[in-house]
Amino acid sequence: MIGKLSGTLLEKTPPQIVIDCHGVGYEVEVPMSTYYGLPALGAPVALLTQHVVREDAQLLYGFATAAERSAFRHLIKISGVGPRTALALLSGLSVAELAQAVTAQEARRLLKVPGIGSKTAERLLLELRGKLGSELGLPATQAGAAAAPANAEQADIEQALLALGYSEREAAAALKALPPAVGVSEGIRLALKALAR
Repeated sequence: MIGKLSGTLLEKTPPQIVIDCHGVGYEVEVPMSTYYGLPALGAPVALLTQHVVREDAQLLYGFATAAERSAFRHLIKISGVGPRTALALLSGLSVAELAQAVTAQEARRLLKVPGIGSKTAERLLLELRGKLGSELGLPATQAGAAAAPANAEQADIEQALLALGYSEREAAAALKALPPAVGVSEGIRLALKALAR
């Protein structure tokens, strides 16, 4: 098993890169989150890797962080989710965003990733529940516990704001500014007032 590669970055053609390790060039596929953090060609680079053996190929996948590799390993264990889909997910969402989506059971966030349909999104939410977040070393707030609406009213207010075209970040900021026990209609009114400023 190849767990880590250290060497010189020879080629960058997303999603694939080539790392020269003492005269041997390893082709490694990386998520875009890792790709954007790579140094210039000819510079030293070190990546954690996952070696995948198939009937027709042996492939290496590289990651900048242990959390990314751990998430990738969880993803490829799910029926119907191969390495390509796992790379697409990690390219479209950070590990923290993926953990938040799983914790809050938000299929729509996963559906924004190309190649993820509603059945796959539902399977991901079911299979990953309880496996992302604390296991990846993320603090509870980063894993999504604090990001989820506190109650049904807040969830309804958030849905209304999203339906009106506000981003998740704007909706979350507006929810934080609301009084604790506000009703849905009053909450929407106050949130819209806050967002209009």
